Amino acid sequence: MMAATPAMGAGLVRARAPVSSRGAAGAGAGARGAARMPARFGTRKSAGAVRSTVSMSGRAGGLSDTMTIFNKEQLSNIVGDFYVCPDFMDKLVVHITKNFLDLPGIKVPLILGIWGGKGQGKSFQCELVFRSLGINPIIMSAGELESGNAGEPAKMVRQRYREASEIIKQGQMCCLFINDLDAGAGRMGGTTQYTVNNQMVNATLMNIADNPTNVQLAGMYNTEDIPRVPIIVTGNDFSTLYAPLIRDGRMEKFYWQPSREDRIGIMYGIFKEDGVTKEEVGTLVDTFPNQSVDFFGALRARIYDDAVRELVTETGIDMMAKVLASGRGKALQFDKVDNIGLQKLLEYGKLLVREQQLVSNVRLAEDYVAGMAGESGDKVEGAGDINMKQK
Repeated sequence: MMAATPAMGAGLVRARAPVSSRGAAGAGAGARGAARMPARFGTRKSAGAVRSTVSMSGRAGGLSDTMTIFNKEQLSNIVGDFYVCPDFMDKLVVHITKNFLDLPGIKVPLILGIWGGKGQGKSFQCELVFRSLGINPIIMSAGELESGNAGEPAKMVRQRYREASEIIKQGQMCCLFINDLDAGAGRMGGTTQYTVNNQMVNATLMNIADNPTNVQLAGMYNTEDIPRVPIIVTGNDFSTLYAPLIRDGRMEKFYWQPSREDRIGIMYGIFKEDGVTKEEVGTLVDTFPNQSVDFFGALRARIYDDAVRELVTETGIDMMAKVLASGRGKALQFDKVDNIGLQKLLEYGKLLVREQQLVSNVRLAEDYVAGMAGESGDKVEGAGDINMKQK
């Protein structure tokens, strides 16, 4: 009974072939085919769409082309089977477009900071927009912003920026995408140590934002301009970052909190192939109004627990290792679960909520600390205070 399990993450995204460029500069432009820089954004425009044409001369390493921009109501916000929130797509597309244009007398912020609550799909929405635009971004994560070697993360930021710049110089769209910037370069009150690498990453991003066409590496001190690269960063709380980095002019901020309509659109993209109607998705969203987008992804994954449990029972626990290893490193396919009704989704949703409440209410760490304090003769201050004072 093995058939493919619908994936819950970015792997489900169906990439749309990049729009071919007309007149893209650079050697070998004709041979690059679909990899060439898109000539227009929002090619799926509605009938009679009003468009404004702007020149691209002077940016992107000498690229000269014509780019057409559409109002956010006219941008297609369906990528493959997934929904992209119109406001999110508008902000990201406009920011990337502005950084490839020569706007007269305008200082365009290089960095777009998308921040908001945990699990709201910021990174996934960005990926969908990138695929819609035909962009293959250079990606960094928060874990790469710290290192045992002082200065290594800042050097890596410069290297990745220049890699993206080289791609643009070849006539392709690109950007630098940093996930969870505040987790790697921010300071969470007194609970985290502000290291030399934190300081240098913040300073490096500030320097790149101020001089986006003159980003040099150690031992490379030529003054040749390089193409400007838009930087997109995500995070939960940008107040933890160095204040001069997030000031206007360097970083444009966008607070992401999906509306009810956005949440229904995103959830419908997740549950559509399971036969769940849009009205049922609306009921699901209204039943769990304070839950993040990731909650519903976990809910859909939980639906498969019963089917997997049945497979284990039929196969036998002693034979599961042999069956699972037969894929030689590849995930085995699994039958799609049919007849996922609203009642079953609500039932599993309530189970997930109950687990969340247990984590919040049953604070075993406090009991452990209290026990340690009793054994050592220390006194614990307050029920929720884990700071111990010596007698």
